[in-house]
Amino acid sequence: MLTSPVLVLNRYFFPITVTSVKRAFVMLYCGAAKAVAGNYQTFDFESWAEVSALREEDAIKTVSRVIRIPRVIVLLRYDHMPRKEAKFNRINIFRRDADSCQYCGRKFARSELTLDHIIPRSLGGRSVWENVICCCMDCNRKKGGRTPDAAKMKIINRPKKPVWTLLTNFSIRAVKYKEWAPFLSFVDVSYWNVELEE
Repeated sequence: MLTSPVLVLNRYFFPITVTSVKRAFVMLYCGAAKAVAGNYQTFDFESWAEVSALREEDAIKTVSRVIRIPRVIVLLRYDHMPRKEAKFNRINIFRRDADSCQYCGRKFARSELTLDHIIPRSLGGRSVWENVICCCMDCNRKKGGRTPDAAKMKIINRPKKPVWTLLTNFSIRAVKYKEWAPFLSFVDVSYWNVELEE
């Protein structure tokens, strides 16, 4: 329960990241953030605890009270926007390659995939978007420390840096909550309607 996700908004109510319930409670208690209710009303820690006492579902029980888990919090002083560049990490490589081996084309559970350097590090290959792909364990063993050409293997999709989206840099687990919808749909609207630079 303490590790489940909470959407974090900057002070302009723009989503910037996802944190854990534990961290969200720390930020609420310290006064760095406020909980956001479905009607955009905000609550500091004490007022959130009072409102929470009325409901018990999805809550943390302490010795003296029951506090509902906030699914959205807003930071009081932070006004920065998220990075406009996809982070080079495993989750984004798996997303880019659609959880599929880029040699045999089969889709796998993420636990059954590895990352493969097209040009192996032992041959000077770098850990960059264009040189790292998802690969099943069988294909990875078959390729070994060789290049795809040397192993007589073809890459299905040439890797490239993915296009940034708001959710690209979130370490979001599979769970999303209905309380997140107004803020994530706001992002979709702003994305399509923002004026582009020449």
